[in-house]
Amino acid sequence: MLRLSSESIPVRMLFFGTSTFALPVLRALFSLRENIVGVVTQPDRPAGRGGRLTPPPVKELAVELGLPVLQPESCRAPEFLQAARELAPDLNVVVAYGQFLPDALLSLPRFGSVNLHGSLLPKYRGAAPIQRAIMAGEERTGVCLMWMAREMDAGDLIDCSATPILPEDNAAVLSARLSALAAELLIAWLPALERGEAPHVPQDPSRATFAPAIRKEEREIDWSLSAEVIERRIRALAPEQAAVTTFRGQPLKILAARVHEIIYTGHAGEPGEIVEIILNDGPIVAVGSGLLLLLALHPAGKRPMSAADFMRGYHVAAGERFGDSADK
Repeated sequence: MLRLSSESIPVRMLFFGTSTFALPVLRALFSLRENIVGVVTQPDRPAGRGGRLTPPPVKELAVELGLPVLQPESCRAPEFLQAARELAPDLNVVVAYGQFLPDALLSLPRFGSVNLHGSLLPKYRGAAPIQRAIMAGEERTGVCLMWMAREMDAGDLIDCSATPILPEDNAAVLSARLSALAAELLIAWLPALERGEAPHVPQDPSRATFAPAIRKEEREIDWSLSAEVIERRIRALAPEQAAVTTFRGQPLKILAARVHEIIYTGHAGEPGEIVEIILNDGPIVAVGSGLLLLLALHPAGKRPMSAADFMRGYHVAAGERFGDSADK
């Protein structure tokens, strides 16, 4: 459990964040002391089937904590910059905010602007470091506290904290673990930040790799790939984005799968073809190399379910195929 220091840290913080990744950091700062002068987050956006305006997770928490919330469409807007100046922060703290901060904001606080990023920099700079690390089969990742700079995720490092990527980790599980590490890392370095003693360790640009946002077409499962590659992609996108395919011409999300390592001597099958059904587990699917056992699925218009329930409910048979655009 995170232990928060009771030492007085008299800094006025302006917090920038939007997604659930930022929540443990905001909670930790609030628990430490109530010196957050404002929370900046993205505007409410339409969500769900009805397109109802939905606040971002950080706004919901800020309102719960009674913190003032600012939601500029652009943090470069003159009216927002003026509001930020009036708040007179000593430190900007940025966690998964989703906009670039202009120089006018970066230079505003006397102690500077810091960012928490979900990778071991300089690897995986960009919008999707957690997903890309799982996809690539990395054995470890982490979170870094760094000084903000004009170039994305290229600022000098203060410190990093590492964690293994476990075989069962999906994007949500790993993100939760990293966000907890992020909170611990920031709290540990707040006294040094206040004293102006936090280090500036330059990143090695020759070692930099990039993690762009997941494109829509990347969610589509290519059954001609190996079982290992497909399984990592499913974990990397689960559960919110989700890897997708089709079945009987209808869209289907794949939420969990496992490489099937038991020796199989039956019909080899074409990529995407169900070669066998394990009643209490799910379908074994032929892929480009190896076999994949599907474990959890989300049919369109239905609730997420186990693959075994899907098999029974849809009366699935061996020989049927995922990835077909229509019934055969």
